[in-house]
Amino acid sequence: MHSSSDQVCATPGKDTSFHIAFCVDDHYCRSMGATITSIIDNSPGVTFTFHAFAFALSDDNRRQFKKLEEIYDLKTHIHIIDPAVFQRFAHISQLSYYSPTIFTRLLIPSTLKGMTDKVLYLDADILCVGSMAELLQMDFGENAAIAIPDADETTRRRCAALRLSSQKYFNSGVVYMNVDTWLAKEITEKTIHAILENGKDYRFPDQDALNVVLEGQVKYIDRKWNFLYDLIHDLEKDKRQMRDIGAVVFIHFAGAVKPWNNWCLHASRDLFAKYHALSPWADLPLDEAPRNYKEMRMFSRFLMKRGQVFDSFKWYMKYLAAK
Repeated sequence: MHSSSDQVCATPGKDTSFHIAFCVDDHYCRSMGATITSIIDNSPGVTFTFHAFAFALSDDNRRQFKKLEEIYDLKTHIHIIDPAVFQRFAHISQLSYYSPTIFTRLLIPSTLKGMTDKVLYLDADILCVGSMAELLQMDFGENAAIAIPDADETTRRRCAALRLSSQKYFNSGVVYMNVDTWLAKEITEKTIHAILENGKDYRFPDQDALNVVLEGQVKYIDRKWNFLYDLIHDLEKDKRQMRDIGAVVFIHFAGAVKPWNNWCLHASRDLFAKYHALSPWADLPLDEAPRNYKEMRMFSRFLMKRGQVFDSFKWYMKYLAAK
């Protein structure tokens, strides 16, 4: 077993709910809660099962996650990963270069085998703003996964660096996994070996390795299923309203600034707050001030763009002191 589950799973073959998995730590449980409630709010009538994979979770976060079952008609499972699962790769010295967390999502298919035949992995900095009905009906064909193309420039650069003949590259924040095909083709084992053997050449170790291993075994779907929204792009120009991004389903706030950073003064905060208020973590406040030197430096830049020179200087001094 790769992990221990807090609950006994449903009888194999009887579970028709839609399974969604996250890999989190205590810091990201709050944002995961908003992701989950945004999904529920936009897909009425769909029965969900949510999985949280972690190396450890506080008792408070375990209780809040379980509370989702009381508030909504769904099931939850916590899977605590035993780091010993990676010991068989320890003979490869490069293992020490990587945090085991980058391998976490790779354990999802084997852990959920027998519980479901397909599972959607999501990063916890995503908000759902449209119905998932279309995805529920999607056919994998012979593919091990369904994924979404990354930004054009990222795709071009990574395809060149990784020598991907398909000229296709996906962002691993949204990966819909065909459990049996994934396991039959040993995608997890091959991806871990790719990271350990070539990881020093990868800019995004797990994402690059997945793209290499899954080349030709991925069904690509529209970017509305993983719309990458970089808040820094807006804030560097002092644009505080959401850009018109059309009809999308998942907005992925993949940049360094997140919508739960209240100090960013961007309208995405309101979108996050809407779904945060529906979650068991609703009593946790948004981040009122930058928490580390990188955020302090960004905040200083944003304030300068707004013409708040004194405040910008003050936060730049805090950045220098924290650095």
